[in-house]
Amino acid sequence: MVVVLLATLRLLWLSRSWPLVHDAPLMHYVAWRILEGAAPYRDLFDMNFPGVYAVHLLLLMTLGPGDGAFRAFDVGLLVAAGAGLWTALRRPSAWGGLAAVGLFGLYHVAGGPWLAGQRDLLLCVILAWVAGSVMASIEAPGDEDRIRWLGGAALALGLAVWVKPHAIVLVPVLVVWVWSALHGRARGRALVVVAAGVALPGAAVVAWLGWTGGLAAFVDIVVRYLIPLYSRLGRNDLFREMAARDYGIGVLLGLAAWASLGAAALARARQWRELGVLATGVAYGIAHFGAQGRGWEYHFYPLALFATALGGAGLGAAVAHGRRALAVMLVLILVGMTGALWAKGQRNLAPDWIAEKLGRVDGVSEALRPVVAAGGTVQVLDTTGGGIHALFRLHARQPSRFLYDFHFYHDVDHPYVRRLRAELMAALRARPPAGVVIFEEGWTAGGYERVAAFPELERWLREGLRLAEEGDGYRLYVGPAAPR
Repeated sequence: MVVVLLATLRLLWLSRSWPLVHDAPLMHYVAWRILEGAAPYRDLFDMNFPGVYAVHLLLLMTLGPGDGAFRAFDVGLLVAAGAGLWTALRRPSAWGGLAAVGLFGLYHVAGGPWLAGQRDLLLCVILAWVAGSVMASIEAPGDEDRIRWLGGAALALGLAVWVKPHAIVLVPVLVVWVWSALHGRARGRALVVVAAGVALPGAAVVAWLGWTGGLAAFVDIVVRYLIPLYSRLGRNDLFREMAARDYGIGVLLGLAAWASLGAAALARARQWRELGVLATGVAYGIAHFGAQGRGWEYHFYPLALFATALGGAGLGAAVAHGRRALAVMLVLILVGMTGALWAKGQRNLAPDWIAEKLGRVDGVSEALRPVVAAGGTVQVLDTTGGGIHALFRLHARQPSRFLYDFHFYHDVDHPYVRRLRAELMAALRARPPAGVVIFEEGWTAGGYERVAAFPELERWLREGLRLAEEGDGYRLYVGPAAPR
C-alpha cells in the first residue's frame, strides 16, 4: 500500500506543470461563452450534458482559466474520488481502501495530461460517492440512518446522470437494492426519498436550461442528433483499440486479476452485500465502456474505478479472515501494477503529441490575433485540433454556434444533417467571419479534402476568402477586409 501511494504522490508532483489541453479547453470555451450570455445548446451546438458545463462554469468563476487552476481542479477531482472510495471501503478494510485509492490515483495520472479533468473522471467522483453511500447503508444502525445514506446515493446518482447519461441504468439497480434492504413503511419512505434524490438534480438542470433559453435546443440535440446519429458515429473494434492505444496490456491484465481475486476473497469471507455493490459497479463500467464503443481511454474510467475498489475490498477481506494465499497474490499483483503504471506514467508525463498540439494552438492564436483585435469573428472547422482552444485564449467568438465540423460529414443525406449544413451556411452569409480556420485532421476521418464533400461550403470559401496562412496542420482563410 505504501509503495502505490508513494508512486501516486510522486507522479502527481511530476505532473504539477501539466497544461490545459485537448478536450478541457472546449468545455472552458463553452463555459466562458455561457458567462458572456450565450444559451447552452441554442447558441453552442454540443453533445455534452449540462453537468459538465456547470462544473467548468464553477471552475472559471473560482480558480480561473489558467493551467495551474486546471491542474488543481484535476487533483481535486482525484482527491474527491479517493475520498468516495475510502468511504466505501474503510468499514470492510482500511488497508484495502488505501490500496484502492492509491491504485486508482496512479491509474489516472499515468494516462498523461490529456486525461486531466476528463468528464469520465468527474463521473467517477460521483459514482465513488454513490458506492460509498450504499456501502455505508449496509452498516447503518437503523432504518432512518439507512434511508439517509440511500437518499444520498440517489442524489449523487441523479447528479451523475447529468454528467454522463449512461449512469441512468443504475437507477433501477438502486431501487431494487432499496426494495431488498428495507421492509414495511421504511421501504416506502426510502423509495420516496430515492425518487426525490434522483429527480432533484434533473429539476434543477431543466430549470436552468429553461431560464437561459437552451432547453428546447437541448431536447432537440439529444432526441434528434445525439441518440439516433452521434451514438453510432466513430464506433470501433474495442479490443483492437485497446491494443493500439496506450492502455498497457500489463495494466489491463493486472486490473482483471486484481478484481477477480478481490471478488473471490469477498466470496470466501461471505461478504455478499459488499461484493454485490462493487460487482455491480464493475458491470456498469463494462457497459459504460462498451456502450460508447469508441475505445477512448477515459471511457474506461468507471471500470477502472470499480475494479480497483473490488480488489481493495478483497485484500482487506483476505487479511481480516486469514486467507494468506489470496492476500499474498493480491499484494504481488498490486506491486506489479504499480510498476506497470509507473512505467506508463513516465512515458506520458510530457508526450510529444501534446507539445505539438500546444505548438499548433500557439500558431493559430498568433495568426488570429490581428483578426480578433480588429473585432472580427472566426469560424473554426475542427474537432480537437486546437481551434477552440485558440479562440478561448483570444476570447474570440464564432459567427455560428458550431464548435466542431464533423457534424457536416456523416449521414449527409439525413434531414437533420442537411439542416445543420444549411444553418452553418446561413450563419456564415448573415455574419461573414473575418477568418476561417480549417484543420487538416478530421474526425472520424479525412483531411483538408473533406471540405469538398460539402460543396456549398467549398464554394463559399473559394469565392469569398483567400488563403492567408498554411501552418502546421491548419489553414487560415481571411476575407478581403481582414488585416494583413
